[in-house]
Amino acid sequence: MAALAPAPQPIGVFPQFFAAGPETLVLKEKVLSLSGDSFSIKLANGTPVLKVEGKVLSISGRKKMFDMQGNHLCSIVKEHLHIHTTYAVEDPKGTKIMEVKSSFKLFGSKATATFTSQSGKQETLVMKGNFFDTNADIIDEAQGGLIVARINRKILSGKDILFDQQTYGVQIAPGVDMALIAALCICLDEKNNDEGGK
Repeated sequence: MAALAPAPQPIGVFPQFFAAGPETLVLKEKVLSLSGDSFSIKLANGTPVLKVEGKVLSISGRKKMFDMQGNHLCSIVKEHLHIHTTYAVEDPKGTKIMEVKSSFKLFGSKATATFTSQSGKQETLVMKGNFFDTNADIIDEAQGGLIVARINRKILSGKDILFDQQTYGVQIAPGVDMALIAALCICLDEKNNDEGGK
């Protein structure tokens, strides 16, 4: 599978997580909805890079993301009173740093993430394709449709499926924030859990 082209300028909010080269993160679907426990997000080589903790019974479904040193990077919270399912990614002080809105189309799904990059540039990333199908692309439309990340369910082999959990790979382009893309994927997974896996 072809590597993704580097972003022309860094995209994201956590500079320590900007991918230096092409990277692949490995995530498990539905893991928090079943257990509420914490889990690690790893690189394809098995190195853990992020840790996520969740609370099963919280109404907002708040998830917290940490680096491997235990520093709180952000929280993922479902916002209510929106027509479309909306999640906020907040910094440790509770300030919104990214909003993810998702809407289902007749074929597949679409999600839009808006945030301000570290450079101060307003960013809009759009997920196109079906998150639960084989793959979906996360695109920076302002950069002429540049693919900044690709969700691919065929990267990983059957041995990675644990307790019937679907494991998937997320390819990330150089210069793109791995933590931010991981938060976006968690929002999409949460939306699916809320809808009973439809």
